[in-house]
Amino acid sequence: MQGYLALVLHAHLPFVRHPEHEKFLEETWLFEAITESYVPLIQIMDGWLRDGMETCCTLTLTPSLCSMLLDPFLQDRYVRHLNGLIELAEKETHRTQWDPAYRPLAEMYLGRFTTIRDTYFGYNRNLVGAFGKFQDRGRLEIITCAATHALVPLLAHHPPSIRGQILTARDHYRSCFGREPRGIWLPECAYTAGVENVVQEANIRWFITDTHGVLHANPRPRFGVFAPIFTPNGIAAFGRDLDSAKQVWSRHEGYPGDPCYRDFYRDIGFDLDFDYVRPYLPSPKVRGFTGIKYHRISAGTDAKEVYDRVAAGRTADEHAGHFLGARVQQIQRLAGIMDRPPLVLSPYDAELFGHWWYEGLEWLDYFVRKAYYDQKVFALITPEEYLRKHPTQQVATPSASSWGEEGYWRVWLNETNEWIYPHLDIAQARMTELARKYPNANGLVERALKQAARELLLAQASDWPFILRTGTSPDYARKRVKDHLLRFIALHEQLTATQVDEASLKRVEWLDNIFPEVNYRYWA
Repeated sequence: MQGYLALVLHAHLPFVRHPEHEKFLEETWLFEAITESYVPLIQIMDGWLRDGMETCCTLTLTPSLCSMLLDPFLQDRYVRHLNGLIELAEKETHRTQWDPAYRPLAEMYLGRFTTIRDTYFGYNRNLVGAFGKFQDRGRLEIITCAATHALVPLLAHHPPSIRGQILTARDHYRSCFGREPRGIWLPECAYTAGVENVVQEANIRWFITDTHGVLHANPRPRFGVFAPIFTPNGIAAFGRDLDSAKQVWSRHEGYPGDPCYRDFYRDIGFDLDFDYVRPYLPSPKVRGFTGIKYHRISAGTDAKEVYDRVAAGRTADEHAGHFLGARVQQIQRLAGIMDRPPLVLSPYDAELFGHWWYEGLEWLDYFVRKAYYDQKVFALITPEEYLRKHPTQQVATPSASSWGEEGYWRVWLNETNEWIYPHLDIAQARMTELARKYPNANGLVERALKQAARELLLAQASDWPFILRTGTSPDYARKRVKDHLLRFIALHEQLTATQVDEASLKRVEWLDNIFPEVNYRYWA
């Protein structure tokens, strides 16, 4: 082998759980991701295991996502959602019975949703444990993230908040997988100097940055992003490869835009009679996505053509072969000019595969199989394994960076969301004051302190300023930030000026039940 390729999938969703409502629109984000990305990925990895393929990849499972996947309440709601999809797909097989273009697609969806349910119950509804199985067998490395995906550089002026995010994530990983995390996905690949100190405290050995975070390191790295660098305190930083990213992500050059692939936005939730689809919509009051889509992207026309499943699969196979050829050429070229095997690190959002790009998981399956069986230029590897094989690397300090717009923090700090941060600053300082005031709390006071930590963590999530910037669900994001800050303020007042109200505390614990064992002392 002349080099290595590390595939990294970043699975994350914000913590959305609303037991106070019978049905809640934004909870569908999780249900769609389970149905279209997470369970199909498990099915594909089961296939690799069944076929004896000694191959591996890396997966981020963020603490907020794991918390939702393990929550019995959300598990019950997901089963209800999935049963509804199966019922709708059955109706569609009858509605399209005499339509030769649509009937095979309706039957495909019915079969797909049914196998999703079989797999989900086959793992006792525990997808965290399912992914853990692959890690235990050496076929997957699961890494962690900040507890609620907070943009760490925007917490740099308050180091206890960085400790709270990363150490809480470390603890939660232990509870999920029974071992220590070795790597961390810094949210949005965002790095600023000093973050590595808390990463070291958590006994995490490596993290990922965007390309320019490594390329602009001081001193400049000799091998660019094709070998990790070590920060001065010994934490490894891996840089994202631009070429492999562009082939998958680029609007103009990326694979998901091929006209043979399924169109994401054309859905029967918008096309069919409202009363017919209403029981299966995320919100019964407005049209929305059901997940059943019958049309392909269709280049150069507004009139969408019917989706051809066979042609789409053939295209995914061709694109996987193209990606393989490009990586072989890239690694051969790099191997000729480096004194060590090059590493190409290709990180992507996990939800791209299957959810946004319906054929993405088929593409991934084809690519991994081709890489395993059809070439001997590079091996698939995890960053942790690469460090074990090649423990000596250049020492350099990465540059401040992220993989967001313009490469820094603009997405999460701009005119649409800047109002959040003065409130967070005050809450963060107050959390530290509380942690220092009550170093050994117990009973009701300890419960209130732990809930205050949860509310602060949830308010810090990078998802809310991101949604405000993109405008996808701004009212919901604004309400979430305000709700968590107001709950924190109420708890702070009870802990400093009055007394803890157990009834109100119990309700908030019921609403925001993330991280039951959170350690509020991290903020001291």
